[in-house]
Amino acid sequence: MTMAANAELDKRRKQLRFRSWHRGTQEADLIIGTFADQNVGNMDATDLDLFERVLEIPDPVLYDWIIGNSAPTENMHNKVLDALLSFKYTPNKR
Repeated sequence: MTMAANAELDKRRKQLRFRSWHRGTQEADLIIGTFADQNVGNMDATDLDLFERVLEIPDPVLYDWIIGNSAPTENMHNKVLDALLSFKYTPNKR
């Protein structure tokens, strides 16, 4: 992979982390932002595309999926969404 390609991936990762922490609801920010912090750095371009698709889902819908109030439709499943749905958020204890 070229330096330019690496730089572009790093830029996308930074943008996705920002979007993950600035969703609009505190609950979604904490869960999705923490997930992003722990996983986006290891994602390749394809996974980043999948994560961008996840971030397009409105907070109320995505949050209901995360807490188990409803399930995503089959066409919405992808490996990144499945990883997010199985992610166990643990608040930082100070």
